[in-house]
Amino acid sequence: MIHETFGLSPALFGLAVMVTFVAGLVKGVVGFAMPMIMISGLSTFLPAPTALATLILATVLTNLAQALRLGPDVAVQMVRKYWRFIGAMMVMIAVSAPLVPDLPYWLMYLIIGGGIVVFVLSQLTGRPLVRPSENRNRHEVIIGAVAGFFGGVSGVWGPPLVAYLLTYNTEKREMILVQGVVFLIGGVILTASHFGSGVLNAATLPLAVVMIAPAFAGLWVGFRIQDRINLILFRKLTLIVLLIAGVNLLRKGIMG
Repeated sequence: MIHETFGLSPALFGLAVMVTFVAGLVKGVVGFAMPMIMISGLSTFLPAPTALATLILATVLTNLAQALRLGPDVAVQMVRKYWRFIGAMMVMIAVSAPLVPDLPYWLMYLIIGGGIVVFVLSQLTGRPLVRPSENRNRHEVIIGAVAGFFGGVSGVWGPPLVAYLLTYNTEKREMILVQGVVFLIGGVILTASHFGSGVLNAATLPLAVVMIAPAFAGLWVGFRIQDRINLILFRKLTLIVLLIAGVNLLRKGIMG
């Protein structure tokens, strides 16, 4: 029975499936936001560490599909171009992931949600927090480290990367691909780190495995939508998704 297997009533299990499907759909459209939507949605009825564990496998595998959508050669090109960001992110994920069991849930939500909302408002007001730098390589390392820290404690590292890509006016195709590659690599490191931290364990792994199917169903629908929208609409949708997720996380943090 579902209740006996996952500790969830049929209604809550169905809600988890729905949240995951929507997260996959949004990811298919804008290239990111799956962890933000899943952790903000699932943690309304699951403890934050359990919600984090539940999203990990679905995130890794959907990122694999996104990264390889145009073939492995293109994915390798993205790794070579953004290796500084990826390297800094990997190090910080490994450093910050062990902090999760000791980090208060409300603080985790406030940190992530606050950062997301500030970034979106800066974009909407025309005052970007991340500005183009003459030393782009150093800039890339710094933003990658910030993304890795937040990713390690929450599974959410999209906003810093998206901020960086938008700052340098990255075109839609490259933006989608590099997000898939970066998130895939980060997700693999995160998975290994949370097996070590105890967040991903025998109790949380079954639900994480089951959520893979609705995540891919949503991703497939999202890909079809993404192929039909232009860059301006794509950017607007990206910011809207970020704002909604950020406000919801702030709400959870404030409510404790």
